[in-house]
Amino acid sequence: MRTTWNALLLPSIIGGAAADWTSKIKVVRNGYFPLDVVDNLETATMAKVETWVASKVAAGKNNNCTLENAAVRREWSDLSVAQREEYVAAVQCLMKLPARAPKDKYPGALSRFDDFVAYHMTHAAQLHDTIHLFPAHKQFLYVYEQALRNECNYTGYQPYMNYDRYARDPINSPMFNGNASSMGGNGGPEPGYKGIPQSGRTPNIIKSGGGGGCVTEGPFSDMVVSLGPTSMSPIRGIAIPKNAFANGTAANKRCLRRDINRNAAMGATADRAYSLIVNNTDINGFYNQLLGNPPPKNDPYPWGIHTAGHYIHAVDPGADPATSPGDPVFYFHHGALDRLWWIWQMQDPDKRLNAVPAFGEMPGHGGMRRRHGSGTNNNARADTDPMTAVIDLEWLAPSIPLMEAHDQLGGNKGAFCYVYV
Repeated sequence: MRTTWNALLLPSIIGGAAADWTSKIKVVRNGYFPLDVVDNLETATMAKVETWVASKVAAGKNNNCTLENAAVRREWSDLSVAQREEYVAAVQCLMKLPARAPKDKYPGALSRFDDFVAYHMTHAAQLHDTIHLFPAHKQFLYVYEQALRNECNYTGYQPYMNYDRYARDPINSPMFNGNASSMGGNGGPEPGYKGIPQSGRTPNIIKSGGGGGCVTEGPFSDMVVSLGPTSMSPIRGIAIPKNAFANGTAANKRCLRRDINRNAAMGATADRAYSLIVNNTDINGFYNQLLGNPPPKNDPYPWGIHTAGHYIHAVDPGADPATSPGDPVFYFHHGALDRLWWIWQMQDPDKRLNAVPAFGEMPGHGGMRRRHGSGTNNNARADTDPMTAVIDLEWLAPSIPLMEAHDQLGGNKGAFCYVYV
């Protein structure tokens, strides 16, 4: 019988006494999991967040966002079973609603859930260039959260994944154990699947965790994947049907495949995330270490947190950099990245909030893959001035200035107003 890990949810005690900010934000923890070094750093950082927000309020620059009215994004296992099941139901609801993407361009988009996949797969170059990686995914995640809430009656907010809680035994975790309150289980064994190559790293492959086949347990065991795969897919050794269109936008119905992978997850443990935040005082260092550039030496899991998080739940469509939102766990991973970026920003918000990485390499799920400018799609240009750039999600949401998505406590005219706990 699978481990449930549905431990008692307890109010958190901060340093023996409640800090001022805890009177504004309800903190609930799963008693099964002790706080890790990043959790403790985030707790310590909240005093800085409170001071910073107070200064914005005093200056009239908070756009009506305060800690009292901020949404709270919580770790998946800190939600109650009922809250997890409500989230699952909302995702399944999106999968049943009709698509809004232009049918002539995206005939394979069969649902509102697919609308987000279609956008990501055809705008991958812009979403993953240096200046867009963090803020554009923040907006993408926010719009997805709003779809869950406004179109599928979800009453919570997008959860995130604390990789460290699940890294050593992801298959039996609350995220992947296949229970009704999970995000579905592993894929069946696929002998031909050997893993994900990692060029330039030692080891040079994220070895298979033993899965790779269709998911047969949990809420998404009957999920129909339609879009993709694209030419960016690194998957080999599995007979995934080829898409009729070169760009992957035709309908290509198939099962959801996964390889719940400890070898990937161990590259995103708390010690790595803590180092990412505290050992980088500038955004370039933070950005590069997140991507595992240069590749860490003498590390058995040298993937970088960005890559590690994506391949915890590979294979199809999760391993394809373009169609990865086709596995709903994508949004937990990018919530985790957004959280790490926010904690890093809040160490010195006056200097870090609007920090933009210098132009350089472009991240792929396997590390650093392409120089900026090596590919274009739609109106995206890798050398866009961040001060004038916009995030245009087309049919998903109105465009916003890119720099507005650097601030999750008052940015985008106050639409961004949330914290991670």
